[in-house]
Amino acid sequence: MSDWQPRTAVIVGGASGIGLAVAKRLVSYGTQVMLADVPGDRLDEAAREIGALMQPCDVSDLAQVEGLAEAAFEQLGTVDLLLNNAGVAGVHGKMWEVDPELARKHFDVNFWGIWNGCRAFAPRMIAQDTPSAIYNTGSENSFFCAVPRTAAYIAGKHAVLGLTESLREDVPPHVHVGLIIPGWVFTPLGEERFMKFGMDVGEYAAIITPQIISRERFVVSHRSNVKRIKERIDPLLEAYEKSAPEDLDDGNYDVRDVLRALTEKPDAADD
Repeated sequence: MSDWQPRTAVIVGGASGIGLAVAKRLVSYGTQVMLADVPGDRLDEAAREIGALMQPCDVSDLAQVEGLAEAAFEQLGTVDLLLNNAGVAGVHGKMWEVDPELARKHFDVNFWGIWNGCRAFAPRMIAQDTPSAIYNTGSENSFFCAVPRTAAYIAGKHAVLGLTESLREDVPPHVHVGLIIPGWVFTPLGEERFMKFGMDVGEYAAIITPQIISRERFVVSHRSNVKRIKERIDPLLEAYEKSAPEDLDDGNYDVRDVLRALTEKPDAADD
């Protein structure tokens, strides 16, 4: 573990599953936790069970997420760790058979919910000017298609990867941003008859919580994911090797290199 130890944490989607399991571990370390989730008995019981603060919140509603941020900073003083973990299972079916409105509603939670959390908390965590971290829960489905016929879920998790990587570059060094990449974990996300074959959620939390405290960029667990990632990456690299023209000077077209050269170029007036 690093020297950083979150004194306070807000866990969105914290009433069950991965969020609650991580919350339990953090509380055992002495972290003061606020759980946020949709209102109901499950949130009340989870907060009582671990002695946490709680705040009902629908993450698809930016106003409610802003209210969560205000309540968190008011009651906790500072927020050292934000875990954007709320999510729902995706609609199933071949992509063209899925109701577009259901797909949009799915994105309202699984993508826009995380966007809203980052939007509401990041400026406040920047302003508090102390070491902190924002972690967004992606999925093995951020890197490959683990579950067939779940296009909305897979697309949403790919989008969370992109959002997280972009946010990393928007914040100053004292605010760390990382992605949690669950494999198959036994949570209430799907039907129990299927989910029960996944890793025990307590075991999963024991693997990932030290990585969060160590402020890793990618928080990982299921080593079998590597072979699936390679099934995508290897053909991609092979395609470049086979078809990308070798005689082109890629330095002329690499956006990062060009932008760096432009921003580092001395002002003509200074010559």
